[in-house]
Amino acid sequence: MRFMVMVKATKDSEAGKMPSEELLSAMAKFNEEMVKAGVMLDGNGLQASSKGARVRFSGDKRTVIDGPFSETKELVAGYWILQVKSKQEAIEWIKRCPNPHESESEIEIRQLFELEDFGDSDAVEHHRRLGEQMKK
Repeated sequence: MRFMVMVKATKDSEAGKMPSEELLSAMAKFNEEMVKAGVMLDGNGLQASSKGARVRFSGDKRTVIDGPFSETKELVAGYWILQVKSKQEAIEWIKRCPNPHESESEIEIRQLFELEDFGDSDAVEHHRRLGEQMKK
């Protein structure tokens, strides 16, 4: 099972405040543990929403909305992609994570869909071939 683990943004992360050297070191050690255990597939911090954009869809219309975005608690400051046996295993890993912010923070864990979840169809097979191409 794969899970996306999202570190929620804070006022400090949205202001562009960088983590301390101590936190960077602790996070590197935690990431190294997950890599050595074969759990961590990917992970990165994200720039503040002021450097981002959203595309809103309404029928055929597309509207671009430039950041920053106001609801900080709804924003993501970083992520991991984990490969684990269960949601409980993902939770156990994240409970060991250093606090990702110098203040109160929250991490959300969400399971990713796998192609097998969608059954068999030409569209699913097309997605499977695209996935193989991306791995090359």
